[in-house]
Amino acid sequence: MMRPWQIRVGVAFVALAGLAATLGAEGKTRERPKRAVAMMRLPEAVTQPPPRSVMKVVPVDRGTRGEIREAASRIDGLLAGHWLEHGVSPSPPLADEAFVRRAYLELGGRIPTHDEVVAFLDSAAADKRGDLVDALLESPDYVSHFYNYWADILRLQERPDKHLVFEPYLHYVKEAIRTNKPYDAWAREMLTANGRLWENPAVGFQLRDEGMPLPYVDNTVRVFLGTQIGCAQCHDHPFDHWTQREFYELAAFTAGIQTRPGGNGQGKKQKRMPMQGAGELARAARDLQMANRDRSQRNKAAVAQYLRANVTSVAFADKKLLLPHDYQYDDAKPLAAVSPQVLWGEVPETATQADGREQFAAWIVSRDNRQFARTIANRLWKKLMGIGLVEPVDDFKEDNPASFPALLEHLTDEMLRLEFDLREFVRLVVSTEAYQRRAVLHDAMSAAPFRFTGPALTRMTSEQLWDSILTLVARNPWSVERPTTKEVAAVLDLDLRTASLTDVDRGLEAFASRYGKGPAKRRMMEICGYRGLELVRASELPTPLPLGHFLRQFGQSDRETIEGGRTVATVPQILAMFNGPITHAMLERGSVIYDEVTSHAPREAIDVVFLAVLSRRPSAEERALAVQEIMSAEDRATGCGNVIWALLNTREFLFIQ
Repeated sequence: MMRPWQIRVGVAFVALAGLAATLGAEGKTRERPKRAVAMMRLPEAVTQPPPRSVMKVVPVDRGTRGEIREAASRIDGLLAGHWLEHGVSPSPPLADEAFVRRAYLELGGRIPTHDEVVAFLDSAAADKRGDLVDALLESPDYVSHFYNYWADILRLQERPDKHLVFEPYLHYVKEAIRTNKPYDAWAREMLTANGRLWENPAVGFQLRDEGMPLPYVDNTVRVFLGTQIGCAQCHDHPFDHWTQREFYELAAFTAGIQTRPGGNGQGKKQKRMPMQGAGELARAARDLQMANRDRSQRNKAAVAQYLRANVTSVAFADKKLLLPHDYQYDDAKPLAAVSPQVLWGEVPETATQADGREQFAAWIVSRDNRQFARTIANRLWKKLMGIGLVEPVDDFKEDNPASFPALLEHLTDEMLRLEFDLREFVRLVVSTEAYQRRAVLHDAMSAAPFRFTGPALTRMTSEQLWDSILTLVARNPWSVERPTTKEVAAVLDLDLRTASLTDVDRGLEAFASRYGKGPAKRRMMEICGYRGLELVRASELPTPLPLGHFLRQFGQSDRETIEGGRTVATVPQILAMFNGPITHAMLERGSVIYDEVTSHAPREAIDVVFLAVLSRRPSAEERALAVQEIMSAEDRATGCGNVIWALLNTREFLFIQ
C-alpha cells in the first residue's frame, strides 16, 4: 500500500511541468498562450489511431492449448518436487490485476491500457488468461518487444561500420520474429548466408564482426552455445578447459568467410581470394572512384562509402587457418596450419562433405548438439523468470552447474519437442503455475541458488519503461516504422557495371535524404517529434541512441557487447522520471491518459489513473489520499498530474511484480 509521501512526491515537481493548459473544477479548459500551444502540442500522428494495420503476425495455434497445459503441469511437477526437497514454499498465485500487467510487460513490452485492463478484469471467459497470452503472442507488441530482446543479444546497430547499411538485417530479425521462424532455421540462415545486405539480409550476422574472424567465432559460440571461449584466442583458457589450439581448430571452419571483393577483411598481407562473380563489380567500383577523384574530399568520401556498400558482400571459400606466430604450446609449432575440429560431438554426417562454414552451422544447430537447444531454453527461461538456471546465460562450464539440472534438461527436451518454436516455448513457460505466482526477491550476490518459487522481481528494461510511458501518451506508437529491405534496396542498389558517376550521385542523394542520420532524424521529428524525442516504439528508434536519451539513461545497451543492457539505478534516471520530456508528454492535451482522465468525473478519474498506471484499482486509503491531493491542488488537472507522477515514480510501477 502506498504511503502519503508516495502520493505527494510529485507535488514538488509539478511546477516544472510547464503545462500551459489545465482543467478547472468544472472540467473546462483554460486557454494557454498561442505560442505555447505550437510548442507543446503532441503530434497528430501520435494522438490519432493508426490509419492502417501495423503488421500481420502469424497466428498462434489455439488447438495446441491443451498440450501446452499438460506440458506446463509437468514443469510445475518438477518444481514442486524441487521445493519439497529443499524445504521451500511457493509464492502465492498472482491476482488477475498483477497477471494482466505482467503478461503485457513480458509478452508485449508495455503496460496495458486502461481499457485493456478493464476488459480483462471484467471478462467471464473460462480461460481468459490463456486467451490473453495467445492474443499477445500474435500481436505487433510481441514482435516489437522480442525484437528489442534479440537486438541486445545480436548487437543490432544501423551503422556498425560507416559503409555497412544494416537496416535490411534489422528488418530481417523483426521478420523472423513476426513469422515465427524456427530458431534452428533462423540461426542456420544467419551462419551460412551469402550476398549483399539487401539481397540476403541474413548476412548481417556475419558482417557484424567483419574483418574480425576470431571474435566472430567467440561471439557466435556465446550467442548460440552459451559458452565463453574468447580467452583461448590468445592462450589456453585460465578458467575453463579450452585450449588455444582448440579455439583455432574451431575457427578454421569459418576462416574462409569473405566480406568484400578481392579479400576477407584480414589485412593486405593476407592472401586475397576472388569472390565468385565479384571481380567485375570490384573493377566497376574502382573505375567510378577514379572518375570521382577530382571532386572535393567530402564528396570523395561519400561516394566511396556508397560504392563500398554496394560491393560489400558475403561469400565463402575454404581457407587454411594458421596458428599465431607466437604460439607457445608443445602440441604444435607457430604458424602451423590447423584442421577444423568441433569443440564437442561431431559434425552431422549429412554435412561432412559440405564446406567448412556449412559444417560449422550444421554442428551448431544439430538436434544432437543439445547445447544449442539448452542455451536458448535457458535464455528464454531467464527472460520470463528473471534468473537463468545457469547464470550467466552465456557461461556454461563444468564449475558453473545449473541450479536445477533436471529442469534444465527437461526444458531442453521441450525445446526439441517443439522443434525450436520459440514463441510456443514462451507460451509454455507463461502457462505454468510457477510463472503465474507473485515475484520474489533475489539477491544476485547470494551464494544460495534461486529455487524459482516464483519469478524473480525485476525492474523494467529501458525499452519496457519507454514503451509503457508511451502507452500513456500515444494512440499510435507506430507512426514511424523501420524501413523494410525492399525500401532500402530501392535507393541503395546500384548496377555498378552500367552505372555512371551521375547515377552514383543520384542514388547517393536519394539514400542520404531518406536514411542519412540528419534527414532521418528530421523526418521522424516532423512526424512524431515532441521536445526533441521521437514518440514511437523503442524498436523503431535509431540504434544506438545518443548517451543522453531516456533509453540510454535507463540502461539500454550501446549494442557493442552481447547483452550489454543494464537495469542499475542512477541519479539521471530519477531526474528523467520527475521532469523529463517523455513524462511531460503524458499530461499534454491529446495524450491517452489526459483524455481518459478528463472524460471522467473526479472520483472516477482516480480509478482511471490507477488502472492506467498500475493496472489495478486503488485501495480505500489510496483513494482518500488521491482525492485529498486533487482537492487541495490549485485545479483538477494539477491534482491529477500529481497523482499520476507519484504513481509513475513508485517501485510498483518500475518493477514487474
